[in-house]
Amino acid sequence: MTSGGSTYESKIESRNADYGIATESVEFRASPHRKVSTLNVSKRGIASNTAVHELLECPVCMNVMYPPIHQCPNGHTLCSKCQSKVRCCPICRHELGNIRCLALERVAESLELPCRYQILACQDIFPYHGRLRHEQNCRFRPYNCPYAGAECPVTGDIPFLVAHLKSDHKVDMHDGCTFNHRYVKSNPQDVENATWMLTVFNCYGYQFCLHFEAFNLGTAPVYMAFIRFMGDDHDARKFSYSLEVGGNGRKMTWQGIPRSIRDGHIKVRDSMDGLIIQRSMALFFSGGNRQELKLKVAGRIWKEQA
Repeated sequence: MTSGGSTYESKIESRNADYGIATESVEFRASPHRKVSTLNVSKRGIASNTAVHELLECPVCMNVMYPPIHQCPNGHTLCSKCQSKVRCCPICRHELGNIRCLALERVAESLELPCRYQILACQDIFPYHGRLRHEQNCRFRPYNCPYAGAECPVTGDIPFLVAHLKSDHKVDMHDGCTFNHRYVKSNPQDVENATWMLTVFNCYGYQFCLHFEAFNLGTAPVYMAFIRFMGDDHDARKFSYSLEVGGNGRKMTWQGIPRSIRDGHIKVRDSMDGLIIQRSMALFFSGGNRQELKLKVAGRIWKEQA
């Protein structure tokens, strides 16, 4: 599976798996088994209620507003991000000025608000300004689809994304913690079109994504393989993995910790956190007349002892 115009023949020497996960549409769906928490009443500030929360909802982007909160001459409010994008009030169409709604900002500071991922089972309530800090690291926030070849915009929890990868991206799904993955390419000189591949392994009850791609590091063409963990970084650090490539009596080995899919594919690639093979070495490992890439990557995933 590749993007661009390249053709890779990918073969896995491991047992196929069918996870039996029902396919849904590409939009994010919350699990029916999760409970939505009810809003608590703050003991320290103004009692949180629906009417006040609605006042803090920007009429343009529908997100909670944080200072600076702006208003039109008639008193209709909107967030600073939307205020910079529109010329007229979205409610009364009056021309906007640069008026701060200081009264609403003071009221907001005394409130406690639920996490925006409340519908995904986060039960926590936070002071107005602490809510944003929590949401950046909330363990219930959805994950981005790890399929980087098409910059897929889909988000969801891990079971949903596994089903999405399988049905919409046709990603290979395999059981087992060891693998031998072979990549074949008839024209290895065409590096820029051989951008990436993905295989998902079900191992220790979790899913791991194996990436393999070719790109130019400066002016030098290289191949790179690395593994990402489908879950948070805290759980990813419980595992290690090794990758090995070789031929003609030589081999290269990489050992590392899988990165969480919270870290984007490009971020991991650009950090060089994986097995990097220069094209000349890859062709040497391929044998023959060096006119065709036949690269075999062996790997193993294991759980570290607590």
